[in-house]
Amino acid sequence: MRLHRAGPRRRHLALSAVLLGVLCVPAQAQARDIGRDTLPAGDGWAAYGTGTTGGAAADDAHVHTVTDRAGLVRALDGGSDTPKIIKIAGTIDANTDDDGDHLDCDDYATGGYTLKKYLAAYDPRTWGAAKPSGPQEEARQASAARQAERVVLRIGSNTTIVGLGSGAVLKGAGLQVEDADNVIIRNLDIRDAYDCFPVWQPNSGGLGDWKTAYDNIWLRGATHVWIDHVTLSDKGHPDEKEPTHFARNYLRHDGLLDITNGSDLVTVSWSRFADHDKAMLIGNSDSATGDRGRLRVTLHHNEFESIVQRAPRVRFGQVHVYNNRYVVPEGSDYRYSLGVSTESAIHAENNAFTTPGHVEAADLVKNWNGSALHQSGTLFNGFPVDLLALNNAYNSGSERDLTADVGWTPTLHGRIDSAAVADREVARGAGAGRIP
Repeated sequence: MRLHRAGPRRRHLALSAVLLGVLCVPAQAQARDIGRDTLPAGDGWAAYGTGTTGGAAADDAHVHTVTDRAGLVRALDGGSDTPKIIKIAGTIDANTDDDGDHLDCDDYATGGYTLKKYLAAYDPRTWGAAKPSGPQEEARQASAARQAERVVLRIGSNTTIVGLGSGAVLKGAGLQVEDADNVIIRNLDIRDAYDCFPVWQPNSGGLGDWKTAYDNIWLRGATHVWIDHVTLSDKGHPDEKEPTHFARNYLRHDGLLDITNGSDLVTVSWSRFADHDKAMLIGNSDSATGDRGRLRVTLHHNEFESIVQRAPRVRFGQVHVYNNRYVVPEGSDYRYSLGVSTESAIHAENNAFTTPGHVEAADLVKNWNGSALHQSGTLFNGFPVDLLALNNAYNSGSERDLTADVGWTPTLHGRIDSAAVADREVARGAGAGRIP
């Protein structure tokens, strides 16, 4: 049901409240303008070559403070390459119309689409294993296109997006950095990239599955990207509370951060990934051989809490994973953290894992047609472990042993602390609102 439109006075009061909240941020939190910060030299793969400066060169006319979706869309300028700095104040909901009123799934539905009709049309007991087609699938696609028009926000080259203070939130959006270079995203809580219209894929995983459309952040052919002190989650609509259809969880979210399609030279630091199934995919296909020599990514001082899998899963790329904190809660349907896939070259150093009793150290790594993993300094529930040796000792037999030679040694990084020190520091400092 469509929500009633807010009158001009209501919208004015809401905007005033947002701006007042920004103005009331303690003075010490406002002391430094992070909008013109650039990636420090040597801080991971995004520092390679020209480095990453985002919109630091923007003139005053291209520095924007935005408080709603319409303002954010104007500031993004259609994904232009013009240097720009965009500061987000308060909470922005991507699922809003041009007047700033909230849109729900019924508002996007068109062509006679309803979930009830869709389920009836493609029930495997009557439809079989063929790919959905016909009126209800066409209506779903048209409805999905209407939502995508609102929630997919494209970021162009030479752009910095930062949150103001400690309470900047972007919800419902899928930020897409596609074929762009030199982008910075910092100090922002990005949550609930909720897909109203998942598609049924009868042959996925052998039993069929629901496929969703949006990642909180998706890098496609992106280069020189720094993501720092962001919080990424499904907060608002956790998938675990969604119903089951066709004996499969009716998923509404895809990845938190996916790095695919030849993206390269990325640093992800001091960020928090929480309450999600498949967190991070680096390389989207075993057959994407054009990714060779790309997908160079550094992940450091990040927290992965209540993440089921893909933290990250890697194909092809040289990925440095150091000083990260992994927390698996009681009752979690945990699968693995480090996914070693085709031609991946993960160099994992001094990471700390805290898990309940049903998760063993051998569960932390999953081999998906990979061949090598470098690991050192790993802590598992406070004790040192050798993830490589454990993987090779306890693999299923259908997996080949991994070697320790990943063919490269990281040189672009800051100080690497012990896993114990990093565990404490990341718990205190990772996520939005925690930039020193």
